[in-house]
Amino acid sequence: MDRRRFIGLSAAATLTATTMPTQAELAFDPTPQEVRIKKDFAPGQILVLPRSYYLYWVTEERKAIRYGVGVGRAGLEFTGRATIDVKKEWPTWRPTDEMIERSPELYGQFAGNQDIMPGGPNNPLGARALYLFQNGVDTYFRIHGTTQPNTIGTSVSNGCIRMLNEHVADLYQRVPIGTVVTVL
Repeated sequence: MDRRRFIGLSAAATLTATTMPTQAELAFDPTPQEVRIKKDFAPGQILVLPRSYYLYWVTEERKAIRYGVGVGRAGLEFTGRATIDVKKEWPTWRPTDEMIERSPELYGQFAGNQDIMPGGPNNPLGARALYLFQNGVDTYFRIHGTTQPNTIGTSVSNGCIRMLNEHVADLYQRVPIGTVVTVL
């Protein structure tokens, strides 16, 4: 093969490689579906795997309902174990002081006051919120709906776990207060 042909084929291969979707992009499906899981997780628990953008509600030994999620961007993600101690439909919302400081262009209207955004279709927490606590203390992390459905399958939140509103409403009615949540 001459050098010109080799360079042409290499360029075509590079172009193809950069425009073809990755295996992960092809495989990600946020639609809730029953799946098999490892036996390590007991029925009635929630497992979140942020790197694959999935939340699993364990329904019975080795079985779960899998939902697509969006998660916290680098440095802001929640990891560890918590319990759902509060559940709210159409929750109110206020950014944390850290969020206001980090992104004043987005949250400046909340600086220096105690304003709270009422629940409703424009609220960033969406239709439902499950509040994560550790040892009885609010972590300020939530599993909640979103007004930005295009963020499911991405790492862009301030740490919360986002779901499509219809998916979080489904999960909300399934999980009781006290549900253990493990985020790996």
